Amino acid sequence: MANVPSAEKRNRQRLRRRQRNLLHLTKVRTYVKKVRAALASGAKAEDLLKQAARAIDKAAQKGVLKGKTAARKISRLTKATHAKR
Repeated sequence: MANVPSAEKRNRQRLRRRQRNLLHLTKVRTYVKKVRAALASGAKAEDLLKQAARAIDKAAQKGVLKGKTAARKISRLTKATHAKR
């Protein structure tokens, strides 16, 4: 554990940032699972895709995901959704 006040503060900041990042990452994973489940069941996935893309873009904007990773995820989900039409 940190002994210096500045190191203790950095640790507190790290924990707060981690909680915030996990919140966005969890949302992304949940929406991706919903889209994939809708595709597997044959349901309409366009609305879910729009929500997932919005969550992925927001995570990339916040720095939780890298930009190209976000673009790749959106691209693959879009491609899978349009293939099921």
